[in-house]
Amino acid sequence: MNKKQEEFTREFTSFIQEQGFIWGPEPEIYGGLAGFYTYGPLGKLLKNKVENNIRKVFKASDFWELEGPTVLPNIVWEASGHLGNFIDKVVICSKCNKEFRADKLIEEATGKSSVHLSDELMLKEIKKNKILCPSCDSEFRNEVSKQSLMMLTRVAGKDAGLRPETATVTYLPFKRYYMFLRKKMPLGVFQIGKAYRNEISPRQSVIRGREFTQAEGQLYVDPIQKNKWEKFEDVKKEKLPLWSYQLQDSKKDLKPISLGDAIKDKTLKNQAYAWCLHLAYTQFKELGVPEDRIRLRQHHPDERAFYADDAWDLEINLNSLGWTECCGIHDRTDYDLKQHAKFSKQTLEAERENGEKFIPHVLEIAFGTDRPTYALLDLFYEKMEKEEGKTMFKIPYQTAPIDIAIYPLIKKDELIAKAKKIKKELEDEFIVIYDETGSIGRRYLRSTTYGIPFCITIDFDAGVTIRDRNTEKQIRVDEGQLKSVIHKLFNREIQFEHAGKLVNKG
Repeated sequence: MNKKQEEFTREFTSFIQEQGFIWGPEPEIYGGLAGFYTYGPLGKLLKNKVENNIRKVFKASDFWELEGPTVLPNIVWEASGHLGNFIDKVVICSKCNKEFRADKLIEEATGKSSVHLSDELMLKEIKKNKILCPSCDSEFRNEVSKQSLMMLTRVAGKDAGLRPETATVTYLPFKRYYMFLRKKMPLGVFQIGKAYRNEISPRQSVIRGREFTQAEGQLYVDPIQKNKWEKFEDVKKEKLPLWSYQLQDSKKDLKPISLGDAIKDKTLKNQAYAWCLHLAYTQFKELGVPEDRIRLRQHHPDERAFYADDAWDLEINLNSLGWTECCGIHDRTDYDLKQHAKFSKQTLEAERENGEKFIPHVLEIAFGTDRPTYALLDLFYEKMEKEEGKTMFKIPYQTAPIDIAIYPLIKKDELIAKAKKIKKELEDEFIVIYDETGSIGRRYLRSTTYGIPFCITIDFDAGVTIRDRNTEKQIRVDEGQLKSVIHKLFNREIQFEHAGKLVNKG
């Protein structure tokens, strides 16, 4: 992290704490436990917007939402491979004895993934790049140890584990939803819910938590359909920033390529997987993440999991942390259903129209909701140059935690009554706050810090005034047309200047 990033991160961290977005590590009054955070009032509203957008995009692509348990018996985690293989490599400070995840230290120092390196090569990278303990600036011991990421417990006398992701819990009821969906393939399901990992020295706020929220979609496909994917026709001309491992090795510039061309030149192996990459990309574009801040990075063959036929990460270039993984897209083949069939002694198969049995392949889109929430805060927070010490949160209007603020111009009974009446009319469809304290200028300033797109001011004249956050322009509209105008503004059906009578800027 360079000095510019350090300064930004310091100011940004203060912003998200003071404005009620993210607090912690929690419990703060007891000194805090790393990896556990509270979303404050604005943070929870923003996270809700993120999760609702995820639901909208998945459902539009015919995925069904499930909710499974967060604790399961250890036989499940043995079958999935988590119990024995879900580990991180750790280095220990020679002075303060604190433990750190080796690959993340190297990645932060060099910007390169090192998860695939051997223990010996990791130690060489740490020495070569003069990486010291983040806590006390001392050298690390010349050894790498391993730590399980599973959080284990006991339930009714039996060994169990808290789920480290939602994917495994989604595979287990396959027979149930296969029957529910009338044995039709492909079929898509997703979950949004809590997961737990015994992370080593988690830092970087909610980017690396021990308790976090995951949103994972699982698409079950007939393997013979993977290159005869009907939906691929709708997206094959779309260009994505695909950074293949060959490009990474050659150090050539990354240029967007159409999915059709990526299939032709074998950057991507099959149409169904290419469609999933596009769906993941769509998720983040719909949240308002700028295209020039997104890339899709392919895992090196020696980096990806042994069962994966292909694996790509969607990364976002954050102001605080640089390129940061925010989503993983994996072709898991038939590994998961085979494993759970073996350990449960159940048949987990599907059937083609001709009666042939097969084990479906799983294409996975896996991400947490904490990282895109953090990314939106990071990307759209900015200091106001003209107002020392003041900040703005210029988040895209559709993702803003609060949609509308309603202000009576002054504290007069008739204005307050009218303002509260309008609030009641709007709050069934929008997130609305009401504020009558302080000068109107201070309230406007407060609204820009919260990221509120539109402020509605009630005065003694006929109609009401709407103020746009980004331009500071104001228009007057008739009260009876207010709801319709607000809808059109959020749906971008009309430009702000044309939505009413332009009043002034201020």
